[in-house]
Amino acid sequence: MKRVLSLALVALFSLGAMAQQVDLRKKINVSGSAETEVTPDIIYISISLKEYLKDGNSKKKVEITTLENQLFNAVQKSGLDRDNLTINNLSSYIGAPEKRKNPDYLASKQYRLKVTDLNKWNAIIGAVDAKGVAYTNIDSYDYSKIENLKKELKIKAILAAKEKATYLVQAIGDKLGSAIDIQEINNEVFPQAMYRSNMMMKAESADALGGAQEIDFKKIKLNYVVNVVFEIKGS
Repeated sequence: MKRVLSLALVALFSLGAMAQQVDLRKKINVSGSAETEVTPDIIYISISLKEYLKDGNSKKKVEITTLENQLFNAVQKSGLDRDNLTINNLSSYIGAPEKRKNPDYLASKQYRLKVTDLNKWNAIIGAVDAKGVAYTNIDSYDYSKIENLKKELKIKAILAAKEKATYLVQAIGDKLGSAIDIQEINNEVFPQAMYRSNMMMKAESADALGGAQEIDFKKIKLNYVVNVVFEIKGS
């Protein structure tokens, strides 16, 4: 009998605890949003240099060292820090044994350049022998103040949610209480760059392009939606 009574008391206590956990507060669930568009101001460009034979004559080869010196000098002349230019691939070194065996072997090197001004990029690539540029391509791009911008948008989104909840609750004669739950939704969009001319520049068409290309970017779109649950307080 005592055991049955103990089990009954435990069950009663459990039900009471469960009842206490039920949130009986009146709530309102709203969302707020904020968005903006910015133009990328940091661009990462890959550049592939490759040796070539003048008039198909192996004795008139333009060496990779000549091409990369042109690139290095152009970067320095543009005012960019040397750290902005890094090596992506060392195929010229990997192919060194083949180069010694075959005088017609054409070595290549790939670089990655960080620029914040496309006018400087055009000046840099224009200073390199166009026939020695196998191709150029945009790897990626970014916005220098993007973290501050994200913070501002999230704040605007949550304030928009609060404003919406306030007038909705006031419409029924109640007051808005504290936030109970906040959830953010990230809708960042980084579109691909749009080009006025093709950046995948082949050696045979490099002269026609003049080594420089105009680039148009779609803007980076940042959109944040914040879902907030507020408590409703009676008037």
